[in-house]
Amino acid sequence: MFPHKDPIDLKELLHLDEELTLSAQQIVELLEGQLTLRRKEGIDEVIAGRTYTVVPVMEGIHDLGNAAAVLRTSEGLGYQGAHVVDTQPDHKMSRRVTQGADKWLDVERWTDPVACATELKSRGYKIIATHLDADYRLEELDFTQPTALVFGNEQDGVSDEMLEMADARCIIPMSGFVQSYNISVAAALALYEARRQRVERLGGQGDLSDQEKMILRAHYYLRSATRPQRLVPRLWRRRGA
Repeated sequence: MFPHKDPIDLKELLHLDEELTLSAQQIVELLEGQLTLRRKEGIDEVIAGRTYTVVPVMEGIHDLGNAAAVLRTSEGLGYQGAHVVDTQPDHKMSRRVTQGADKWLDVERWTDPVACATELKSRGYKIIATHLDADYRLEELDFTQPTALVFGNEQDGVSDEMLEMADARCIIPMSGFVQSYNISVAAALALYEARRQRVERLGGQGDLSDQEKMILRAHYYLRSATRPQRLVPRLWRRRGA
């Protein structure tokens, strides 16, 4: 489920003109002097609470403010991965709503729900679609297991293609006259329940190995640096001089 590799191909990641592949440890050592102690401590604290075991999947969202809000909620609750199935790939998330949350997440974008679901299954995820015609209530699910929670669009919900690929359907309990929540609210409720379960049963949200933490730390250092595409090659050349 962990999407990053070590060593890290910086030419591809930073769109460099030159070949440069470094280990996560080398990147951390190279950039640690560029970050304040407070920033480094903050990064370590965040990494300790990160998980890829549960990922939100947003399918066909029309209102990008909703999609951005889901990313912001996901980041705040400790989820590192997210998937967006978008028929309009040129959509841009609202910085005003995400407050930069998408910078810290690993967001994978798709244009085909079947391709997205197939890939998630290959990574070991159980696909759970939120739907009124449900097999389970939200609290009956086991979020200690690899789970991809799918949230459909505001008008039609989860697509038929995604429903056919889903392992199960769940419903978020409601007691009022309305039949469904706004997608950003539904995602917040579901993701909070998943985190609550994980903390209660596992003792915490985070479940990365030490090696995965180091790799994610390297990516966070790169994302924290100013113009890393210029800074990293310069520091590496200076180090080898």
